[in-house]
Amino acid sequence: MDIKNYIEEGKAIFGIEFGSTRIKGVLIDDAGEVLAVGGYEWENSLVNGIWTYGEEEFFAGLKGCYSSLKKDVKDRYGITIKNLKAIGISGMMHGYLAFNEEGKLLTPFRTWRNTCAGEAANKLTEVFQFNIPDRWSIAHLYQVILDGEEHVKDVRYFTTLAGYIHTLLTGEKVLGIGEASGMFSMEGNNYSETMLDKFDALVEEKGYPWKIREILPKVLVAGENAGVLTEAGAKLLDEDGDLQAGIPMCPPEGDAGTGMVATNSVRVRTGNVSAGTSVFAMIVLEKLLSKLHREIDMVTTPDGAPVAMVHCNNCTSDINAWTYLFKEVLDLMGADCSMGDLFTALFKKSAEADADCGDLISYNYFSGEFITGFETGKPLFIREPDSKFSLANFMRVQLFTAFGGIKIGMNILEKEDVAIDKILGHGGFFKTPVIGQSVLAAVMNAPVSVMETAGEGGAWGVAVLAAFSANKEDGETLPDYLDNKIFATQKMTTLEPDEKIVDSFNKFMENYKKGLSVERAAVEM
Repeated sequence: MDIKNYIEEGKAIFGIEFGSTRIKGVLIDDAGEVLAVGGYEWENSLVNGIWTYGEEEFFAGLKGCYSSLKKDVKDRYGITIKNLKAIGISGMMHGYLAFNEEGKLLTPFRTWRNTCAGEAANKLTEVFQFNIPDRWSIAHLYQVILDGEEHVKDVRYFTTLAGYIHTLLTGEKVLGIGEASGMFSMEGNNYSETMLDKFDALVEEKGYPWKIREILPKVLVAGENAGVLTEAGAKLLDEDGDLQAGIPMCPPEGDAGTGMVATNSVRVRTGNVSAGTSVFAMIVLEKLLSKLHREIDMVTTPDGAPVAMVHCNNCTSDINAWTYLFKEVLDLMGADCSMGDLFTALFKKSAEADADCGDLISYNYFSGEFITGFETGKPLFIREPDSKFSLANFMRVQLFTAFGGIKIGMNILEKEDVAIDKILGHGGFFKTPVIGQSVLAAVMNAPVSVMETAGEGGAWGVAVLAAFSANKEDGETLPDYLDNKIFATQKMTTLEPDEKIVDSFNKFMENYKKGLSVERAAVEM
């Protein structure tokens, strides 16, 4: 294929994902091959007790990421992107963005990382008899109602980050079903009518001039038309003015849905684990769970199949923090080492750890962790005076604790006899070959596969969803499309669980559970 002509003819497909620390853009062809990439670094801020990003950061990140991708295309092929076959938008799942009639943001964006909606989540779970975690959008809405926040009466629309960016580019107030299932509970391919009625009844006495159906985004499934890039949207995305309007866009999805696509885990009995700032395991179910579990979210694939989701707010942030500290030491000594090389070296060092990890314990709780009962968190490292405090043991517990909460949730699914044929890992945790994969195999005590695209993550996943919208044939399902047209030639590596690492992780988990009282004491200081 002549890639230069392919892009010039407007056949390439663009996906962008707003992650927790990085906004990433990917340009692909119809087969999913990456043609160019772009990126933009950003970071959330804790403002008045709320994890948020400023509205101006949305615009800067959108333009910055696309500009970076344009430059990559220019550097590689000597051309400028003028047109595209399709575009897809993805972002951090859940959260709360509320707007008035004029489209003005009424309150700072509340990200998935906030765990301040516990009262609302508990009440809604009781009323719905369906698990509503406190990071879900409907929990945030009900919490600001319970708190009597002034802006609620003016709400005319609320959505997630992916939904907001999509609306900016298209004018359409829609969401893909996977993302929408993290806003409000689903029944079939739409919001649950019963629970919508229950919510309206719950807030009726407040006298708000809206009903819940009126302010939620419209739900779309993968492959459906989600609008086109408007003139205003094109100028917002490409500040140079080179990109044409009218490009079709797929339903916007959250990072959970795009992660499932990126790992070809949308078919029943498949599962994937996404490990980055947060970590979540997604298992596509043959049948619904037998009962409500507060530790398990019930969401959907981008094409509407039921999914059991085990979500933890904290994964790699503490690993990153320690690595930056080690980099400071290296810089102080005048050593020349890139961050990428340092991460790789530290991950590999963990393979030399003792079986008991030197009896070290670590909690990576930058924020609260619902699955272990924490509304707020504090990163914590614990050792005994006689613990074997080596670098290998230290790094092993950092990798293990990234999956401590996930293991607790997976034990619940095991008791529900949830069948899993294959598990795939993706995200930054797996960039170092073998190490992260072997840790996850020990956590799951099952074979874990990682694809070559594992590091591409959700930006690539949503680009593939955009390709599906543009290219799908009549009656073609998303699982069949992925199997036959995207992953048929995809290379992957599979690791069986190493019994020594399994035993090591299980010993760590015994200490992890015992030490939770110490973490709680630290939080309450």
